[in-house]
Amino acid sequence: MKLFSLSVLYKGTTKSNLLKAAYDLSSFSFFQKSSVQEFMTFTSDLIVQRSPIGSRASVKEQEYLCHVYVRNDSLGAVVIADGEYPSRVCFTLLDKVLEEFSRQVSSIDWPSGSPDTVHYTALDSYLAKYQNPREADAMSKVQAELDETKIILHNTMESLLDRGEKLDDLVQKSEHLGNQSKAFYKTARKQNSCCEVM
Repeated sequence: MKLFSLSVLYKGTTKSNLLKAAYDLSSFSFFQKSSVQEFMTFTSDLIVQRSPIGSRASVKEQEYLCHVYVRNDSLGAVVIADGEYPSRVCFTLLDKVLEEFSRQVSSIDWPSGSPDTVHYTALDSYLAKYQNPREADAMSKVQAELDETKIILHNTMESLLDRGEKLDDLVQKSEHLGNQSKAFYKTARKQNSCCEVM
């Protein structure tokens, strides 16, 4: 599970405007990084242009999933992740980023802003923090703990079944011992009865 790109854009009437972006291209070779970054920037721009205002969507592009959220105030964000990354966590990230961005950057700067002029530095830290969805998102963390508990529970049930089979063997043996004990008791009683003094 990996996040590759996180971008904030303004959706204008004719085109979108990139305001800020962060990339994690460490999984690509040195020679691929600039091309991959350009492709991700282009894809983010295109997805925001084509998305209606007030919408959320996920778009599959080769082995990547592009999650987009364009708010009613035309501020949009795109996160590009691999196919395994949970969509719900991506949309939680987009909500947080857009909310924080709109509080820190004036809406007057959105139509004409650029990555060089917009002063918002949290994208890199969000991209790093959300690389592990279980740590970044409380619901994912709880789900992981539930899955882990379920595995432990299944292991416990299996060990109880194994133990149950062993207990059955013991019960069988104890019943066998019980019959032998009864037979010994009867034999001992018969032997002792002839020796009784009246």
